[in-house]
Amino acid sequence: MSTPAPSSPAHGVHSGKAAGLALVVGAIGVVFGDIGTSPLYTLKEAFSPHYGLRNDHDTVLGVLSLAFWALNIVVTLKYVTIIMRADNDGEGGIMALMALAQRTLRKGSRSAYVVGILGIFGASLFFGDGVITPAITVMGAVEGLEVAAPGLGRFVVPIALVVLAGLFAAQRFGTERVGKVFGPVMVIWFVALAAIGVWNVVAAPEVLKAFNPWWGARFFVEHGWHGVFILGAVVLAVTGGEALYADMGHFGAPPIRHGWYFFVLPCLMLNYLGQGAVVLQRPGAVSNPFYEAVPEWALYPMIVLATMAAVIASQSVITGAFSVSRQAMQLGYIPRMRIKHTSHDTIGQIYIPGINWGLALLVFGLVLAFRSSSNLAVAYGISVSATMLIDTLLLALVARMLWPRARYWIVALCLGFLVVDVAFVAANGAKLLQGAWFPVVLGIVLFTVMRTWRRGRELLNAEIHKEGIRLDTFLPGLMLAPPVRVPGTAVFLTASPDVVPHALLHNLKHNKVLHERNVFLTVETLTVPYAPQERRMKIDPIAGDDFHRVIIRYGFMETPDVPLALMRSCDQCDLVFNPMDTTYFVSRESIVAARRRGMPVWRDKLFAFLHRNAAPATTFFRIPGNRLVELGAQVEI
Repeated sequence: MSTPAPSSPAHGVHSGKAAGLALVVGAIGVVFGDIGTSPLYTLKEAFSPHYGLRNDHDTVLGVLSLAFWALNIVVTLKYVTIIMRADNDGEGGIMALMALAQRTLRKGSRSAYVVGILGIFGASLFFGDGVITPAITVMGAVEGLEVAAPGLGRFVVPIALVVLAGLFAAQRFGTERVGKVFGPVMVIWFVALAAIGVWNVVAAPEVLKAFNPWWGARFFVEHGWHGVFILGAVVLAVTGGEALYADMGHFGAPPIRHGWYFFVLPCLMLNYLGQGAVVLQRPGAVSNPFYEAVPEWALYPMIVLATMAAVIASQSVITGAFSVSRQAMQLGYIPRMRIKHTSHDTIGQIYIPGINWGLALLVFGLVLAFRSSSNLAVAYGISVSATMLIDTLLLALVARMLWPRARYWIVALCLGFLVVDVAFVAANGAKLLQGAWFPVVLGIVLFTVMRTWRRGRELLNAEIHKEGIRLDTFLPGLMLAPPVRVPGTAVFLTASPDVVPHALLHNLKHNKVLHERNVFLTVETLTVPYAPQERRMKIDPIAGDDFHRVIIRYGFMETPDVPLALMRSCDQCDLVFNPMDTTYFVSRESIVAARRRGMPVWRDKLFAFLHRNAAPATTFFRIPGNRLVELGAQVEI
């Protein structure tokens, strides 16, 4: 029998390259969907009657130049090159950046409070973006029917609603199988964008002058101070920049960087140049330059491909909303919700029904209210630009505190980014009365909910702690005259590990028994994505071997599984844990709003409503329902 030859170094290199290429293709399918569908509506919006621009030679080159330099300054330099260095143990996104920034500050300080406010508000604005993106991308794709056959225009809204309904309905099945085709479909999409661009640029190579920043500067010189408002349309070219950073944890920074530098950015710019070339040759094409740039024979296939790309872009935003929601739950900013895992292999594949159908209702409402991508584009942009502004502020703080070697040049660059971000926010702010108010109002509402929940939890825990009895003094007194002991293990979930849980007091008062083994369990969330194994669990025996204080720690990207963690604790100490012989006791507080205490009464009532409707511990901590006992307690805040 022959001995197999050892693998050569060349084989290892080829395998590594193949794996790297697969990651790049996967990133193209998931990360670049939002920014990759921007050509559907960006140039069309720039020349809409709202801005009053003439579609002449100089204006077209000026707008294209602004789009090119916006992509390179905001996306290439700021997000892909610099901000991706600010990873929180490999994870990105505004919540991860906020947690990273807070780690540099003293806990409880005013600076940490301000950073928390910025992060929460940025996350709230992210949901505003998440609502508009599916509506505008799908509408922009389906509107190709108006170019192919003007008589089909009345079917655009119904078709868009059907596509979106199918998208949201399919979320409960997960994206594990369908996600495998995302990469190849988006590769075909970007290749098609580049091919259409080259096809039209060859006919009008004059548009290549747009690479010269002078044309962008000249645009502002010719249009005066009100020319700044065109940035409200230019920002549409960079929507999705935050998604590149937020999805870093799925693929790592190198695949995203390589995919952007060498594939996505060139394809996008070629398409924008091609659209500009069409407008220079046929000024009437400004009504929908994307589809007007497509050869007539390829129009219907391109509509189908654009719709598929729009669905993938929407899927990426929805998945991002699920991920950010889970982070917010773990960090204590929103109530617990039911989370369904849609993959046996990948823990990141989750489905949150409450978030999914809340987004769906808002998206359907937007489509019915605005009825075109042009109208939606007016509302789009302000949440994106405000989030980018917050990212810049947090990046400057992280660079100053954590990057001593690069802090000076990065902080200096942040000042430049700040000027660009403020200009984008101001330009989009001018559209508030035309529709941009919607994501702002939605962001404020979500921010209020998140701050109310966070503050309410602090007040609730403080009230429990104030009225509570110290565990270390209670147990010795209890054991002087112990109640009837029953076999088994009782696990009491408590937010304050030093205070006697209400559930224990109620159990002693009403049932008058004490279990053979008692565990006082606290679940904590760290400001890192995944808790290190050495910090995962802390077990301390108290008042003898019958009582243990257990603290289980999770990262904000993890989903707590209390029974599994306790099973593994058996290897660390003499704590005996038999799942079939264990009962979990949870205190379910009933909130009573009180005047002149804590928050205003309306916020107390809002917190009470959120608290009543939060997912039970059974679901969130994966505790078996048939092993759970909930005992009520009334708390006034």
